[in-house]
Amino acid sequence: MKKLVSVLVVFTVVLASWVIHVRAQEEVIIINSSLYKKHTMPLVKFNHQAHFDDYGIDCLDCHHIYKNGENVWEDGDETSCEVCHNEPTVKNEKRLPLPQQKLNLKLAFHNNCIGCHRKYNHENNTQAAPITCQGCHTIKEGNNQ
Repeated sequence: MKKLVSVLVVFTVVLASWVIHVRAQEEVIIINSSLYKKHTMPLVKFNHQAHFDDYGIDCLDCHHIYKNGENVWEDGDETSCEVCHNEPTVKNEKRLPLPQQKLNLKLAFHNNCIGCHRKYNHENNTQAAPITCQGCHTIKEGNNQ
C-alpha cells in the first residue's frame, strides 16, 4: 500500500510540474525574425495555449531537431526557428530543391502551419483553421509591422 501511495505521489508531482511548465509558455507570441529587415505582411500572432489546449497540438509537432531521422527535441532546447531555417525568402523559392526549401524560413512556417491547418479542416469538416495569407497575417493591436 505504501508503494502505491509513493508512486501516486511521485506521479502527481511529475504531472503537476509538467502542467505548470506548459502553462508557463508565453500564451501568445509574435513570430518575428531578424532575417527579414522589412516585413511585407503583418506579423503573425501565435497562440500557444489555443494550439496546445484547444487543438491538441504537441510541442514536437512544431519544435524539432532531427538526428538519424528522429525528432530528438526536448523541452528547454533551442526554439528559434531561424537557427536551422536560416535561408531568407528568395524569388521562386518553391522551385528550389527540397533540401534547400527546408532551410527557407518562410517555407518552413508556411508548409508546417498551412499543412496542419488543412489537415485540421479536412478531418473536422470545417474551414476554421486559416489557410490564406490574411487568415494568419492580420493587422490587430499594434501587429502591423
